[in-house]
Formats: sequence, C-alpha cells, structure tokens
Amino acid sequence: MIRKAKEKSPNLAIELAGISLKNPVMVASGTFGYGEEYAELIDLNRLGAIVTKTITLKPRLGNEPPRIVETASGILNSIGLQNVGIDAFINEKLPFLREFAVPLIVSIAGETLDEYVELAKTLRGEEISGLELNLSCPNIKYDRKLMFAQDPQATHQVVSSVRKATSLPLIVKLSPNVTDIASIARTCEEAGADGISLINTFLGMAIDVESREPMLRQITGGLSGPAIKPIALRMVYEVHKVVEIPIIGVGGIMAARDALEFIIAGAKAIAIGTGNFVDPRTPIKVIDGIREYMIKNKIKDIKSMVGSLKCPKGSL
Repeated sequence: MIRKAKEKSPNLAIELAGISLKNPVMVASGTFGYGEEYAELIDLNRLGAIVTKTITLKPRLGNEPPRIVETASGILNSIGLQNVGIDAFINEKLPFLREFAVPLIVSIAGETLDEYVELAKTLRGEEISGLELNLSCPNIKYDRKLMFAQDPQATHQVVSSVRKATSLPLIVKLSPNVTDIASIARTCEEAGADGISLINTFLGMAIDVESREPMLRQITGGLSGPAIKPIALRMVYEVHKVVEIPIIGVGGIMAARDALEFIIAGAKAIAIGTGNFVDPRTPIKVIDGIREYMIKNKIKDIKSMVGSLKCPKGSL
C-alpha cells in the first residue's frame, strides 16, 4: 500500500526590516496596551510581532473624556497618547513582555525632535526588536502647526536624527491626512527608515444632534476600523510602487481576507488595531485564515504573495 506523503505546511515566516517574524500578523500600537491586557485571552507567542502602546518621555494622562465614540463601521478615538512614560515602561512593562518569544517593537513619540532622539537613545540597551516612530497621532496638541508626518522636511529631520541615535530597526508610522503619502514615504526611506507603517487614523468628528455638542471632548479624533480600509489599502498600493523598504499594512483589518488584500497590494506584514477591541482573538483567527487560504490555493510561501496584484494593462 502506497501512502500519500503528508502535505507540507505553508511558510508564513517573513523578515521585516531585519526582524524575523514567524508570520506577518502584528498587533497595532495603541490597541494592545502593554500586552498584559490580552495575555489571558490569546497566546501571545503565536503573534508575528507586538507593537507597544506609544511611549513618551514623561507619563501622559491623555485627553479628558469622552474620548471614544463608535461610528458607522468604525471608532473615533481621542485618547491623547496616555502612557506610563519611558522610565516606568522599562522598569514595569518590559519585564513582562520579555517573557514571550515574539518580536517586540516599541512605539515612541515626542513633541520635539530632541525628544524622539532621547527616547531612541534610552531604549538602545534594552532587549527589543525595533522602534516604531509615531509621527502621526492626530489626537495631541503640538506647538507646531502640523504633525511631523504632514511635513516632509520635519519627517526627514526626525527620521535621520533617530537613525543616527540607534542601530535598531526603524519603522515609521505615517499619517493618511496628507495629499501625497507616497512622497512622505520616499522621504522616510531616504532618511534611513527600515520600514513604513501605513496608516494611522483619519481625523474625524461626531456630533450629538440633541445637544448639538461634539461627542468627543477634544471635538475631533482619529477614525479607525473597517470604514477606512479601502483608503488604507489604496495608500499601501501607492507607496509599494515607490519604495524598496517593507510596508506594514494597517487599517480596518478584521479577518484574513482583509489581511490578504493588504499583502497582495504590497504589504509585507499587517497590523490589527480596532479588530482587537471587537474580538481579542482576531489576530489568531487571521493567522489561521491566511494559512487555510494558502493551503487551499497551494501557495507555499507567503512572500510570493507580497505585491502580487494583477492590474489591467494601461491602468495606473
């Protein structure tokens, strides 16, 4: 009797900006806390990577409530980068995260260029896999007229300065609230970024028609969730055409098919945000769903799918 050889499991492993991931499914900054909040709900070791809540030099209480509002197919948030600050993060949060065999990418944000550099230098000696520069939070007040990610020159200055301050892999998270995101992404690549995260939230608002007052205390906030996925997908596609460094697709990913769309459009990895609030098991379901899709379609390696979009001849 001749037995059929067992079919080999597809390869989901990737290398992202010099970081080895067992699969391309990450969790997005600001939606997964410091990992502790989800550790009892899912197996963190199954994730491709964890991106921490954005850390600043000093602790931040964030914005006054109300600061989260549900909208049609999405969420508006105005948290304001609430976090424990870099010292407490290193002493109180990192020890727990180091217990897991999963790459750890620390998101950092500053109100000035010097603050970004100081944060990067402070984290140089820590056992982390990389840094994500949050240049694009729409929910905090700066002295500047524009957030860094809306200003090509400021973006270049921050990325190049942090690049000089650390040898860690450097991923830049960009804002969709710009007219030409591809040019901003090219600026990041030229300044020494190892990867691009696309996208952060869209600036939006909601109004209570009974009281005629804004539903967020800060009036505006960042829109995330399925409502933004088509735009995020388009931006990943546009940026993939002009940069060589890898892209992390973010925006409204709720299921495996959403993740696959981003990968086909050009993302090497994806990060789940709002989906974590809807169902904490979303990242695991997405990992399993991608594997099932690959088996069904006889795809041996996830890397062969990156940027595999088939466009009609003559299309843009």
